[in-house]
Formats: sequence, C-alpha cells, structure tokens
Amino acid sequence: MKVTICIGSSCHIKGARSVVEQLQELVSQNHLDDKVELCGSFCMGKCQQGVCITVDNEFYSVSPENVKDFFNEHIAACTAEVI
Repeated sequence: MKVTICIGSSCHIKGARSVVEQLQELVSQNHLDDKVELCGSFCMGKCQQGVCITVDNEFYSVSPENVKDFFNEHIAACTAEVI
C-alpha cells in the first residue's frame, strides 16, 4: 500500500509534519512497515482541502486531529485484509 502525504507549503501550514510523524508512529506500532510505504509529495493541487493524502491513488483530506481515525479506517483495516 502506498500512502503519499502532501508536504507542500499549504499542507505544511495545516499540519503535514504532525500528520507524517503520527502516521510513521502508527505504521511502526502496528508492525506494518513491510506493507505500508509512506511517501511525500509537493502540492497535490487541492490546497484548500489539505493535509492531502492519497492511499493507492485515492484522495483523502486529513488533519493532525483525525490521523488515528484515518489510519484505522483506511490503512489498518485495508492491510488486515491483505494479511
């Protein structure tokens, strides 16, 4: 699974660094390092909706406050099906 987080200026202001750090920790805590590839990207073109994330090319808008819910619903739940 490829998870790409926008780290462009608009998303950075909206908390991209915190989102990245939280996702790194959640992936590690859940032992998904071999199933989840975290990548960064500059500007995904949806600056009003940031922090922008794609999971296998599907777009999501995430904030530092809802990263854990996002992770559980769109990453952990999907990787569980692959196991």
